[in-house]
Amino acid sequence: MHTFYTPGIQGKLHQLDKQESQHCINVLRLQEGDKIILVDGKGGYFKAKVKTPDSHKCTVEIISSKHEVGKKDFRLHIAIAPTKNISRFEWFLEKATEISIDEITPLLCERSERKTIRNERLDKVIVSAMKQSVKAYKPKLNRITNFTEFVSLKHSFNKFIAYCDKKSNPELKELVTKGDDILILIGPEGDFSSEEVHQATKNGFYSIQLGTSRLRTETAGIVACHTVNLVNQ
Repeated sequence: MHTFYTPGIQGKLHQLDKQESQHCINVLRLQEGDKIILVDGKGGYFKAKVKTPDSHKCTVEIISSKHEVGKKDFRLHIAIAPTKNISRFEWFLEKATEISIDEITPLLCERSERKTIRNERLDKVIVSAMKQSVKAYKPKLNRITNFTEFVSLKHSFNKFIAYCDKKSNPELKELVTKGDDILILIGPEGDFSSEEVHQATKNGFYSIQLGTSRLRTETAGIVACHTVNLVNQ
């Protein structure tokens, strides 16, 4: 069955928004009575059937519902510098959503080559990946935030900064415990500056590495995401 993202589901009948209606009727050619899956981004998972196949305001009828589908007993937040090539950052968002992540904060760092992003476009990437992997929870994408501002905020998570300079840093997998809420900083293509590392450690971030290979920014983000999820399996 095809999956549609539609927040705010209430009652037995629900109307898809214009974009999802067009996809449902014009692209997928679904007809009255065809069954679909709805996810609301907050843990709601619904089986439904098309009631009014209108390409502008398709109405569906809820058949069954489940809540807190896929809820985890830990949270993962990755703060990562957007890549110069935005498609690589979109790839990170897509794959991290598929693997499972709760929150992403784009970071503006000293060596950042990309200083602006379009959250609306990136949010669509997340929604698409969420639907493809049938995730009932939608990761939160924050605004791009200055590194110094971000590390000085109060975070209740276990906090780590991954960088390449010191091979003596312990690996992330050695420090993550099942059930821990985790926040990981991933730097830009030129890595974090020594001053940024100093700021982070001063604010309670532990220095780590993500293996012996020198990784691209987006790859490092995926390795961090996978490592935390693997520990929690």
